Amino acid sequence: MKITIRAALTQEHEILTDITLSSKHVWNYPEEFYRIWERELTITPEYIDTNHIFVAENEEQEIVAYLSIVEVGEDVPCEQECMRHGYWIEHMFVKPEYIGNGIGKKLMNFAYVFCRDNKIPCLYVFSDPHAKGFYIKSGGKYLGESPSRIEGRTLPFIRLVPGLLV
Repeated sequence: MKITIRAALTQEHEILTDITLSSKHVWNYPEEFYRIWERELTITPEYIDTNHIFVAENEEQEIVAYLSIVEVGEDVPCEQECMRHGYWIEHMFVKPEYIGNGIGKKLMNFAYVFCRDNKIPCLYVFSDPHAKGFYIKSGGKYLGESPSRIEGRTLPFIRLVPGLLV
């Protein structure tokens, strides 16, 4: 499948939010989780304008996935781990009907090239538990678990080193 990756446009925020929600629904989370996540899963024009957001398009120029890389200016305390100063993958979602076609791998390779070109030494991610294996397979190092905003749920904390193209 031919995929083109480019910077997201501000006006694509609703498309990206739809991809986020449809992809997250694959895991059959309870609806109350989505109420808790509403703000963080909604992509706004301002979010696109202030972060590094990249979309993956198919041959028909349909956006089928996206990736966001955000810079955290200083350590932000969390319960166990902190959001360390540096660059983070905040979102990476693929439309459900395109999962398993290598698009996530292409986005990771793109992220690694972006980091190399911008002298970013590593990326961090608090991964959805279902995506932990993907990030480890993509060269990530599992650093532990961090509590999520949902009681009793934790998120894998992973460091990705751009020199490890997958």
